[in-house]
Amino acid sequence: MKNGIHDETVDWDALANLRYRIRKFRHFSAREALKLGLAPQEHQALLAIKGHGKAMTLAVLGERLLLDRQAVGALVGGLAAREFVFVETHGRQRLLSLCNAAETLLDRLSQAHLYEIREMAPDLMHALRVLQDRRKLSRIVWMQ
Repeated sequence: MKNGIHDETVDWDALANLRYRIRKFRHFSAREALKLGLAPQEHQALLAIKGHGKAMTLAVLGERLLLDRQAVGALVGGLAAREFVFVETHGRQRLLSLCNAAETLLDRLSQAHLYEIREMAPDLMHALRVLQDRRKLSRIVWMQ
């Protein structure tokens, strides 16, 4: 036992494999965004706004991207300056919506991302299944 964790209760290989699959996808995603002139975080912001389905507040975008208020403000300022997002003020709230240029970029990026996700889905699902199965086994052993 190290640091209170029993080595036999943690499937280090499965956990490392899952993290590797996630890193691979993030690397792919960043590379594709950069090819189209977007920083990875800009791409994530545009996708979050699009996925929200309606105008999004800065607070919700910050929550989705795990960013503080100041970082979200700077990110949105850059996207607005490049005419990717439209910022509308309603009272104290600033609402974000996508401009046509962002919609076009997202269409291109999403096609590539969906293809990549479908290609990697079997490996990712396997990594998750291994961890899920081990959790069930641990629970069964614990209950006996």
